[in-house]
Amino acid sequence: MTKTAPPARTASPATTASPATTAAPAAADGPRPAQHAAGEGPSPARRAQHARRAAGLLACTALVAVLAVLSIGIGAKTIPPGDVLHALLHHDPGNDDWIVVRTSRLPRSLLGIGVGIALGLSGALMQALTRNPLADPGLLGVNAGAAAAVAAATALLDLGAFTSYVWCALLGAAVAAAAVHLLGTRGRSRATPVRLALAGTAVTAVLTAVVNGLILLDPLALNRFRFWQIGTLGAADGALARQVLPFLAAGTLLAALLARPLNALALGDDTARALGAHPGRTQFATMAAITLLCGAATAAVGPIAFVGLAVPHVARLIAGPDQRWVLPYSAVLAAALLLASDILGRVVLRPQELEAGVVTAFLGAPLFIALVRRKRISEL
Repeated sequence: MTKTAPPARTASPATTASPATTAAPAAADGPRPAQHAAGEGPSPARRAQHARRAAGLLACTALVAVLAVLSIGIGAKTIPPGDVLHALLHHDPGNDDWIVVRTSRLPRSLLGIGVGIALGLSGALMQALTRNPLADPGLLGVNAGAAAAVAAATALLDLGAFTSYVWCALLGAAVAAAAVHLLGTRGRSRATPVRLALAGTAVTAVLTAVVNGLILLDPLALNRFRFWQIGTLGAADGALARQVLPFLAAGTLLAALLARPLNALALGDDTARALGAHPGRTQFATMAAITLLCGAATAAVGPIAFVGLAVPHVARLIAGPDQRWVLPYSAVLAAALLLASDILGRVVLRPQELEAGVVTAFLGAPLFIALVRRKRISEL
């Protein structure tokens, strides 16, 4: 009797799919390296998500505009809204209200927006570069470099004008950032987030010791340095705004160009290279953007705490981890926080003023603690 062979088992579609055509599901919220198939557009859910994020960003921008109007209208001197509007629309240098609005409150509000954007962006960039959710703009030594330069200029060069600090602080921030980058890339191994953070901590410790030594030897330098170090928008004028706004604009533009490379870098250096990114180039450009943003902001108003640390967490809570949304949300939310802090500082002790750096610490610290309690740091 002839035996018949058993029928061949038909392969199921799941077993015949080649590995090249089988893609792992992307994370629901994170950056997606895989592209849509040709001719396939974003799903309705994705379009709705983008619409919600865009609407939220527009609402935050409108909040900044409202706060800017309040910042121009509120101050130690009570000026009726009609007179404020007249001062904004007409040139009348003989009017006291015009002088207050045009030479003090308007530059102060513009500088507050610019510095807020810079602090928010530099904080988000710092946390993305070091992959450390507790990183703040001073982690790479930028704040310490600016402070050391200001202390040296005050004690050794006897510079007393607030606008003269700007160039010294910018130079000090750039030198400190360059030193951190050189230390982080020294040796055969490449610059990793841990190496950059350790190098920044070491440089900050050295520069802090230099600052303490300089200001303790000169009581006059100590008094001048304390006024700058507290973080204030009260010294803002048109000349100061014109000096720092070009640096802030350049840093903002560079940060916008880094959103996609940072998304790729978040997947790891090897994956980033496979996607066509250049980790070394991205790290260098990110440090340059942080130096421009944080250095110019610190030079203009002094170090302001908690804005760059807390605001990116709020941005990620609203928009997810995609840097294309985190960066703009961080910018507008930080500008809103700094303007609100400055306005609150003007009215809480009226006719005296409480400096913006003090108010941001009072507002930012409880906000950051609430965020940490709501969600684990590793998930923010």
